[in-house]
Amino acid sequence: MSKKKYGKWIGGGLGWAFGGPLGALFGFAVGSMFDGVETAPSKRSYSDPHYQSRYRHQTTHDDFVMSLLALSAAVMKADGKSKKSELDFIKNFFTRQFGAAKTSEAIMLLRDLLKREIPLRQVTEQIRYNMEHPLRLQLLHYMFGIARADGHVDSREVEMINTISGYLGISQKDYESILGMFYKDAAHAYNVLEISDSASNAEVKKAYRKMAVKHHPDKVIHLGEEFRQAAREKFIKVKDAYEIIKRERGIK
Repeated sequence: MSKKKYGKWIGGGLGWAFGGPLGALFGFAVGSMFDGVETAPSKRSYSDPHYQSRYRHQTTHDDFVMSLLALSAAVMKADGKSKKSELDFIKNFFTRQFGAAKTSEAIMLLRDLLKREIPLRQVTEQIRYNMEHPLRLQLLHYMFGIARADGHVDSREVEMINTISGYLGISQKDYESILGMFYKDAAHAYNVLEISDSASNAEVKKAYRKMAVKHHPDKVIHLGEEFRQAAREKFIKVKDAYEIIKRERGIK
């Protein structure tokens, strides 16, 4: 397969995903584009301050897409089978955000990844130490969307997402907050705002303001308007959770 085949996705926009474990995963698909760069899993520690100060750069649009596709493949393979509903969810997501032409290329890349073993620990380590926290939260939200695409979340998929979340350095509270966004009841609404049901009304309002800032779509604006639109869906779920709690408590 040639790099020209995937030109709409990898047309020079790759930054830190160009090498390391992610580069190794995608190198087989784009061929000579990766010649001469480090595509084998690196022996360097991404948590090393020297690495971070010298190599860490802002995540590009294509860095995020490559990360998203690799982790999507890991989640889809978690229950031992790739479902049409999951693939349809990804197709619909990409089509809404990027259009039909780019979606076709993304699905081809994803199909290739599904045939390969994903070195999950190495890939997530590379993502964790190069990708900003708001973008990692966006990845987590997307993965839960895949898992729920068929209306049923398999326990193996939840286990996989939980493992990925930990590897990405996402806190348990943030994990439960994102998970809670996929349910519409008061118990999960409190998780979305990262508070308990014993919180005062003042604490509820304060928590909502904090989470609205954390998940604001502008946090991903440098990736382009497509990803800002996707982040807005997560932002709206924070507002929805707040409205559920307000109704339950009669808060004006």
